[in-house]
Amino acid sequence: MESLHPRIRLLWIGQGVITAAIFGVALAAVDRWLLEVPTVALAAVVGLVFVLGAAYAIRLYQVWQFELQPDALYLERGVITFVETAVPFVRVQHVDTQFGPIERALGLSSVVVYTAGSRNADVRIPGLPPTRARELQDTLRELAVESEADDAV
Repeated sequence: MESLHPRIRLLWIGQGVITAAIFGVALAAVDRWLLEVPTVALAAVVGLVFVLGAAYAIRLYQVWQFELQPDALYLERGVITFVETAVPFVRVQHVDTQFGPIERALGLSSVVVYTAGSRNADVRIPGLPPTRARELQDTLRELAVESEADDAV
């Protein structure tokens, strides 16, 4: 099983900080109009949201793994709900490499595997160095083509 790059934790913790900040602003607005809670209590709640978000990001990094098996891409991820996914190569439609501005700043990329079937039929592998993401993209594309030929009548 292959793990994600450790810098993905920074991205996930950053997302937790943003969530805590938004939560804090919303809570302060509600407090101003409806409640009269001491500022220290509000800060403690926002701090708790931040700590829980950071702990979640660290735990998610520890459990997020993927592996190329002989016939499928296998993924394990999740903190509260643990998810195991097997994507048969024969179901792969196309594979993208994506990297937004924050990912680029951290030197990370994501691989998105689009599959045949139902809606939202895509799998995203975040937190890969760009060279590993392109390598995985090429490998998945080749395995999809090979499995398509094997599956033909």
